[in-house]
Amino acid sequence: MDAIEVLTNLDQIHGYYQPIFSADAHTVIAYEISGYLQIQGQQINLKDFVNNEDIPEEYRIDMEHKILHAALAKIDEIAPEIDIYIPSNPNLLMQDFGESHFNIIQQYIEEKDLQRIVLVVSEHRFIGDINKLHHALRYFTTFGVKIAVQEVGAESHLEHIALLAPHILKVNTRDLNYDSWSAQSDMISAIGSLAYKIGANLLFEDIETVYQLQFAWKNGGRFYQGPYLANPAMTFVDKDILKERFKKECQQFITSEKKMLEAQYLQLKKLREELEAIVHRVKPTSDNVSHLEYLAELLDNYSFRLYICNEDGFQLTPNVMRIDGNWELQPRAINKNWSWRPYFLQTIIKMRNDQSGEISELYRDIETGEITRTFSIAINEHEYLFVDLSYDYLYEHKIFR
Repeated sequence: MDAIEVLTNLDQIHGYYQPIFSADAHTVIAYEISGYLQIQGQQINLKDFVNNEDIPEEYRIDMEHKILHAALAKIDEIAPEIDIYIPSNPNLLMQDFGESHFNIIQQYIEEKDLQRIVLVVSEHRFIGDINKLHHALRYFTTFGVKIAVQEVGAESHLEHIALLAPHILKVNTRDLNYDSWSAQSDMISAIGSLAYKIGANLLFEDIETVYQLQFAWKNGGRFYQGPYLANPAMTFVDKDILKERFKKECQQFITSEKKMLEAQYLQLKKLREELEAIVHRVKPTSDNVSHLEYLAELLDNYSFRLYICNEDGFQLTPNVMRIDGNWELQPRAINKNWSWRPYFLQTIIKMRNDQSGEISELYRDIETGEITRTFSIAINEHEYLFVDLSYDYLYEHKIFR
């Protein structure tokens, strides 16, 4: 259906409501509103119309307003503790700095209940000064309105999201699949870290399978939305409609995760003990590179690079690095400083006080691009050995996640 057909059938617009579920209570905690046009048995989502830049802005603004009126007219049927998510094209919203949207909202919701409203915008779709959008959204929040940024992902500008200081980050799971697990996990980790720092909750939307629900649960999603749970509808559901199913599926997630974490913990403990034993036997020091080379040979199945630093992060030895199956010295690494790396100095302090080896979390090596963990251990009062573990070893022993 083209734009003209939509505009000539505005009396057929209906408000739809998609439930949003919580991970902690396993109940409906919100509805997201949307507008659908019903013509000749067809249901047409008006989201594409509102976001179509080829359609004049005044028509699209009018459409957003009609959707608001249609959806909010039934607000009294929703329990007072349930939030209402209102998506808005930020470019349309900023035509009058949100004043018309806010006026419509106030027609249906008393000022004391405005904390139920969650205004949803797409940061990366906004064309204009992000600071002006920030100020407009701040005006909404002074009345208790919460802000959500949707479509958070590869196209997002994290510094813009941080400026907007949203309460919720909406992550789309549409493209998740087993083949992209690693790449998706890296991106979600970055988004999760940002959410933690700005005090936002993660909402995973467009969940279509139990696999995507588990991914959302595993990656810190507090809120869930999508056809696997409930489709948009003109009516509302019992807030406990999925409580038992959620509880059962969540228990399966917990059991699976605990089993994986237990196995990984035991593998890491075993690995740390094996590496500590080999290092203590060789007793490498910075003034004897041949011992370091000998250690590399003993660690051939575990590692692709090792070196020694002092407590301030200055490298005291060459890298001993495996290249095409052979261990080679890289003298150019001497005197490089690694204290800028996240957790480096924190790890030094921990090793010095605990007198035991440490194995890092997973990260991607800057030079090789390889997924790795680093084993580090104090070898004397002022020197610390670092052993970068190969992805092949981590994968084979299931300690790569």
